[in-house]
Amino acid sequence: MRTLNILKTLVAAALVGSTLWAAQAGAVVVKLGVVGEENEAWEWVAKHLKSEDIQLELVKFADYTLPNVALESGEIDLNSFQHIAFLNHEIKDKGLHLVPIGNTVISPLGLYSHTYKSVKEFKEGDTIAIPNDPTNGGRALKLLESAGLIKTDPAKGYIPERADIIENPLKLKFYEIDAANTFSLLDDVAGSVINSNYAVDNNLTPSKDAIFVDKVDNVTSDNPYINVIAAREGQQDREEFKKIVAAYQRAEVARILLETRKGASIPVFRY
Repeated sequence: MRTLNILKTLVAAALVGSTLWAAQAGAVVVKLGVVGEENEAWEWVAKHLKSEDIQLELVKFADYTLPNVALESGEIDLNSFQHIAFLNHEIKDKGLHLVPIGNTVISPLGLYSHTYKSVKEFKEGDTIAIPNDPTNGGRALKLLESAGLIKTDPAKGYIPERADIIENPLKLKFYEIDAANTFSLLDDVAGSVINSNYAVDNNLTPSKDAIFVDKVDNVTSDNPYINVIAAREGQQDREEFKKIVAAYQRAEVARILLETRKGASIPVFRY
């Protein structure tokens, strides 16, 4: 009798194992490119999607220059790291065939300093580090304009360039560097404009540690700094992609973002 029970147990275990293997084998694998180490929201989404037979794999990139090229080449299936302005510039500049398929968050940009506690303390000739890509660099200039440090040509809209600065009373200098490295310059410059994801990755809280942060209240649908999930053209209507967007745009994800991202990622979807 004991031998029979053992056999029954082994058979049951084998059946469970084969069922789990079959479920995993039947799942659709989707590779999602992200930037940075803090991905609690997407980790929750990946767990949630298992019940939908979708295996969401997070592919982490170190900086903003890689995920769109990886998506275009088919190395990944989706990415989620950029705002509309950055995506549109990449499409135009690199001839990419990508489209946004869902909104995620808006991330406030912050000016940080180890030298000053207020923007009013900046002195003539100070150097400020800003991202060197056109969209985040332009956004950094608009941030400094909001802080009262410079003025840019209004005709250039959301994304001015350094040449579009029309007033610079302190004769500030600007050091352009990859966005991923703006934090590392804090000890070498008077101030540094740091994207929120890199700020959080380096244990900064935008709402507390930045001496000036751009406002993200009352975000309208045409705001070019809304972050999106992107896919390749022609694949945006795949059912598994729709399920991924729907899983992200849930109240549980909004709660995780608000509790863990230290004000660096504000949900812009309805939940």
